[in-house]
Amino acid sequence: MSKSATHILGIAGSLRAGSFNLGLLRAAAELAPEGVGLEIVTLHDIPPYNADVQSLGDPGVVLDLKQHVAEADAVLIASPEYNYSIPGVLKNAIDWVSRPPKLSPLRKKPVGIMGASGGESGTMRGQLALRQVFVFLDSYVMAQPELRVTKAAERFDSEGALTDEELRERLRAYLAALVEWARLVG
Repeated sequence: MSKSATHILGIAGSLRAGSFNLGLLRAAAELAPEGVGLEIVTLHDIPPYNADVQSLGDPGVVLDLKQHVAEADAVLIASPEYNYSIPGVLKNAIDWVSRPPKLSPLRKKPVGIMGASGGESGTMRGQLALRQVFVFLDSYVMAQPELRVTKAAERFDSEGALTDEELRERLRAYLAALVEWARLVG
């Protein structure tokens, strides 16, 4: 990793236009420490994983996503929790990027996981499920600090901007920790 600049790839686990998690990534891009760039990608065009399709070659959008992951110093996932777990669209994208396993750009990649939800658990179970996936992929998931956003509708405005100042400070500290984690393990 370059000592002068850090490139973080932000991935939103939701396709919703007004996604709190996309808003969380946008706020992260604003609050990133000096010398840190955060690029956000969405998963709108990623097709359902199909080994038959993969055997003929990855679709272009998958190759692009793999390239973005490979070029990043760290990956930051902001995801809601669906049914106590990972949203299908996010798991699908991870499945594509993880193949073939020994060549996956997620291997040995520093990863941060955060999430926002309307409920009280703040994506706690979804984050745990993601951690299990990344253990198999041999990614370096940052253990602490954690960032779970509860009652998200009260923390973002109607445009999806993060308005909660206390949460903005926690996000700023989280990003600093992720950069340090990426430098430590990257």
